[in-house]
Amino acid sequence: MSALDNSSGVLSEGTILEARDLVLSFGQTPALQGASLSVKKGETLAVMGPSGSGKSTLLHCLAGILAPDSGEVFFYGQRLDTLREGDRSRLRRERFGFVFQYGQLVPELTAEENVALPLLLGGVRREEALRTAQSWFERLELDGLEHHRTGEMSGGQAQRVALARGLVVHPDVLFADEPTGSLDSLTGELVMNLMTHVAREEGSTVILVTHEPRVAAYADREVIVRDGRVAATSRTSR
Repeated sequence: MSALDNSSGVLSEGTILEARDLVLSFGQTPALQGASLSVKKGETLAVMGPSGSGKSTLLHCLAGILAPDSGEVFFYGQRLDTLREGDRSRLRRERFGFVFQYGQLVPELTAEENVALPLLLGGVRREEALRTAQSWFERLELDGLEHHRTGEMSGGQAQRVALARGLVVHPDVLFADEPTGSLDSLTGELVMNLMTHVAREEGSTVILVTHEPRVAAYADREVIVRDGRVAATSRTSR
């Protein structure tokens, strides 16, 4: 991470990610209007808010997918938002994991190939990458599905494959954007139980975007985003 700029990046003890006064617009439409947020290492944080509030945009800035128009993002006290795109891509590939609402698996690949994909993109030899990917199938109750493709799996199975893909690099931070949004309630609970349990085993921080209180209840803390700002924060009851 030598390409990161650590100027003005003094963070409070235990903080892994911090956003400071983020502003971002899409054309004339403001998405973030001074959003600030800090996340502790090992914490599971739920980011809640109504549709269009800016919660997914905030997650994308924290993950280095989007660069804000102004404001700062720090990862382990070093500037993330000023990195070149190639360096941000490397960071996302090596230090971050992602789970999205519809999984976004590559349909032409088998389940184990989808899980191995981040490793392959990072230069790991195919045999080793597949062996590492296979170890996740028992952990996420996917035994026997290694050679299935997307059309041969249920929605819950495909989302667990996406979860395995997000965790296979042992990420510092797992970003999950509405990970249960396309699932029924029982399947969603299974995915959330597995996600939070395995992430804690791995020591990964989880930043979870959701509009569902039952999903946010799996987090250690929740914040509310309204009109592009972090409006409130509270501990969950779980």
